[in-house]
Amino acid sequence: MTIVETVLVFALIPLAIYGVITLLTVRPKATRIPRYRPGQEWGYAPVWWSANPAGLSAEHHTAAEPAAAGSTAKGGARGNW
Repeated sequence: MTIVETVLVFALIPLAIYGVITLLTVRPKATRIPRYRPGQEWGYAPVWWSANPAGLSAEHHTAAEPAAAGSTAKGGARGNW
């Protein structure tokens, strides 16, 4: 093997591989849409998130309401219902 072949195999090929990986890593950052930064105007409609869509009804129960008369639920840390 000549010196030129040795340099190609042990230096330029690994550098080319690193270059391709670098380009693939940097490319998504360059094409990304602009991000929201604190203090900027928010141009979207407000959205309320709920894990239970049925829970969005107007019938909300609060802790101040008395428990249903005749309720037999015990509950507890052991899960005895």
